Amino acid sequence: MSVLVIAEHDNQQLKAATLHTVSAAAKIHSDIHILVVGSSCASVCETASQVRGVTRVLSVDSTEYGHLLAESVAPLIASIAENYTHILAPATTTGKNILPRAAALKDCQPISDVVSVINDNTFKRPIYAGNVIATVESADKIKFLTVRATAFDAAQASGGSANIVTMEGDAQDAQSLSTFDSHELAESDRPELTAASIVVSGGRGLQSSENFDLLYHLADSIGAAVGASRAAVDAGFVPNDLQVGQTGKIVAPELYIAVGISGAIQHLAGMKDSRIIVAINKDEDAPIFQVADYGLVADLFDVIPELTKQLSA
Repeated sequence: MSVLVIAEHDNQQLKAATLHTVSAAAKIHSDIHILVVGSSCASVCETASQVRGVTRVLSVDSTEYGHLLAESVAPLIASIAENYTHILAPATTTGKNILPRAAALKDCQPISDVVSVINDNTFKRPIYAGNVIATVESADKIKFLTVRATAFDAAQASGGSANIVTMEGDAQDAQSLSTFDSHELAESDRPELTAASIVVSGGRGLQSSENFDLLYHLADSIGAAVGASRAAVDAGFVPNDLQVGQTGKIVAPELYIAVGISGAIQHLAGMKDSRIIVAINKDEDAPIFQVADYGLVADLFDVIPELTKQLSA
């Protein structure tokens, strides 16, 4: 039987997290299907069909699915679940919202935040803020998994030639449970936090929202995304969509620069898989230095302007 990957997208573009999930699916079985549910999402289907390793793209295109409400999408997934041994989704807000509902409809136990595939029945996932890695074996007929994208390399976005199959979906009954009201999207010229190759994050050491301008200038000089610790978000320095950590976003860029961040366990859980970690903190005993590849004990208000100047030269 085949493996199904639930595509994450905005009806225009396929999100990078889907490519990482395809790589996880490839470790289970070579016959990989992608389900694209949305409205006017033909371009997403075309992009998905080009992903290397994907053999079929299932397209469900209807205005009822335009906002990917879990109450609509989960029953659709459950209706085709018997055709698959495994159903995977990225461990994002959307994936974590939809997949457990679909699993419940099939009376199966979902396994969340998978970081490693041992075999088609056994998987590894972090618990206790990543301090322990649990090995989980499932006996369910259908395995429902959310995949931590940072734990798997992205599948190649080109080189594939999957067939696109159009399916019908009826969300009318499910839609009575909830309705879409509105959404507000934060717009930025900087890279998306979870997809950026360089992330500059600030903590409580920056002392105010105005001082975060130092990080914005540094990030712009090197084409980086900006993140923050929970302490900085709770203090109101930045909006919560910048939070990196166990209760925020999980990132694993090529370079992670932590500025004025002490390194609480909650924060480390969201960034410790970064390839290179640089820490700047005036407290030489800060826990962040225990995971950093490079550490600088100094006052960030002296270092960051000079670093920005040097990198902008």
